[in-house]
Amino acid sequence: MSTHTNTYPQGDAFNASLKTRYRVATIWQFAFLSALLIAILALTALLYNVVDGAFGYVAYDYKKDPATFTPIPVNELTKEDLLVILKENLSSGAYNKLENEQKLETRTQGELYTLFLERLVQIDTKATWSMTDSLFRSAEIRAEAAEKYPDAQLEFRSWLTPQFLTTPMSSKAEFAGVRTAVLGSLWLVGIAILFALPVGVGAAIYLQEYAPKNWLTNIIQTNINNLAGVPSIVYGMLGLAVFVRTMEALTSGSAFGVTDSNGRTVLSAGLTMGILVLPLIIINAQEAIKAVPDSLRQAAFGVGATRWQTVWYHVLPNALPGILTGSILAISRALGETAPLIVVGASTFISLDPNGPFSKFTALPIQIYQWTTRPQSEFHAIAASAIIVLLVLLLTLNATAILLRNRFQRKW
Repeated sequence: MSTHTNTYPQGDAFNASLKTRYRVATIWQFAFLSALLIAILALTALLYNVVDGAFGYVAYDYKKDPATFTPIPVNELTKEDLLVILKENLSSGAYNKLENEQKLETRTQGELYTLFLERLVQIDTKATWSMTDSLFRSAEIRAEAAEKYPDAQLEFRSWLTPQFLTTPMSSKAEFAGVRTAVLGSLWLVGIAILFALPVGVGAAIYLQEYAPKNWLTNIIQTNINNLAGVPSIVYGMLGLAVFVRTMEALTSGSAFGVTDSNGRTVLSAGLTMGILVLPLIIINAQEAIKAVPDSLRQAAFGVGATRWQTVWYHVLPNALPGILTGSILAISRALGETAPLIVVGASTFISLDPNGPFSKFTALPIQIYQWTTRPQSEFHAIAASAIIVLLVLLLTLNATAILLRNRFQRKW
């Protein structure tokens, strides 16, 4: 006959054990709270560092006096005045190049004024200061600028302006913009979505709904999971070998009569980005399909529906919110990639917008990288502004994913 022994503490031992458990719980709660605070501080420091570089005092001067080109005050120049000044003072080569890019008569007054400052007057930035220094050391900065650059003008400038978003790349930081890079990134994302979304969802449907559960399926599934963690530069090498070289006739457009391009086009880069996010889309789509209750499948089979009808009319509509959410988050990763684009052949300087899949291209991460490597402080300032633009695009994609999830999510 066995006797039951009570192993729970009693009396003072129970109270001591209870206090110990509460003490341990409090310690872990404090540790988790500390981790959260550290994460918030790190993100805040990152954002502040970016914003700190996008605003601040700038000391600049003109290399050439505007009065040498026109007696009219600069702020009173009309579009017709600017057209005459540019035609009379630009070299024939520079003028013809601008005309070939876009007829000067079709450009706005603001664009012509920018060309006047960039090509003729030539602004010379002497020094820049961060937003923090500009706010807290304003008097010292003014004194320093007056001493070191007596002829320069000092103004508080926001490098992130509407003009910065709508102008192409320039060799002068004062006139450089991100329009070409933003359009290149949108082209890349569009091509990546068109390629990866149908292929990824189709693969997920087959693996989840049709594929037999055997050793071959397990190997395929394991490899898909492993491919999701492969470094992105490996995909860049794959894109270089397959899309740029092997499929050059297609990606360069020569098969369609395009003669002024090679395989290093926006199409090659978009397909490379599609391959990069394909494992992520497959995994996310599988999880979304797996979350659909089996009772819906059994009900469809019970009324005589085929497997395809069950998938098309019942499984996919209910899994669509999860599929879209995962796909958008995967594409947001592609938007911030740099290494694959460098390998595939993104341009570090290009002033022409991509107008088709066979165009040369650049992207926001490439543009940011190129500007941060320049020694001039004004390029660092516009790099910070470009980072803000990239963060806004990423947050917009993530917010879209959240809205889609909340809009279509169903609880079972």
